[in-house]
Amino acid sequence: VQLVESGGGLVQTGGSLRLTCAASGATRFIAVMSWYRQTPGNQRELVASLAMGVGGTKYADSVQGRFTISRDKGENTVYLQMNNLKPEDTSVYYCNALEQLATDYAAHWGQGTQVTVSS
Repeated sequence: VQLVESGGGLVQTGGSLRLTCAASGATRFIAVMSWYRQTPGNQRELVASLAMGVGGTKYADSVQGRFTISRDKGENTVYLQMNNLKPEDTSVYYCNALEQLATDYAAHWGQGTQVTVSS
């Protein structure tokens, strides 16, 4: 599974951005797709996740009500719509795909995309 993110950039407080993650390869075995973010010196944290089978979603408390994860199933693409952005949302955002194997899971990561929110 290969993941390519796009859509990051610089935005003012209160603005919006939409991140895109395009998956290719063995996409039919992907069980969950997620967005994580990481700032220097900190652990990577889960922002939002989407279960590919049932479509259930989960969000970090810090982004609940502002961010929306969605998918274009036919294109194997996942989006993260980010509204009402705050300076604390500044981070590198990574797309993650959890691939179901025979008896385990494999995690795949994109290269990351920078999001900067100016105050």
